[in-house]
Amino acid sequence: MESSSLGQFEQIVIAAILALGEDAYGVTIHAKVAELSQPKKVSLGAVYATLDRLEEKRLVGSWLSAPTAARGGRSRRHYRLEKSGEKALRESALTARRLYEAIEKSFGETLWKAKRNIVRQS
Repeated sequence: MESSSLGQFEQIVIAAILALGEDAYGVTIHAKVAELSQPKKVSLGAVYATLDRLEEKRLVGSWLSAPTAARGGRSRRHYRLEKSGEKALRESALTARRLYEAIEKSFGETLWKAKRNIVRQS
């Protein structure tokens, strides 16, 4: 199967699904994405559009839960990470690690220390 390149927001959405496990549905995914994206604000619509795109790419799958009285008899759409989505996220994480290490090497100190120094200098 061909490798799928992920954009940054797609990485965040897939990471949210991975973290949530069986509790991954629209509202919980949005909350986790918002947490991972801080301080940037994220709209629910952007999350749903990305979920649709990831499903079209066959990186995530979804299913409808049984209707519940708490939701007025409506079903909830749950999302799961497909094997191809896991592979794409792993590849993205490895690329991010290589970038981090290259930047860290160029600064000659850890990025966390560099960030603290930048804040202090401001």
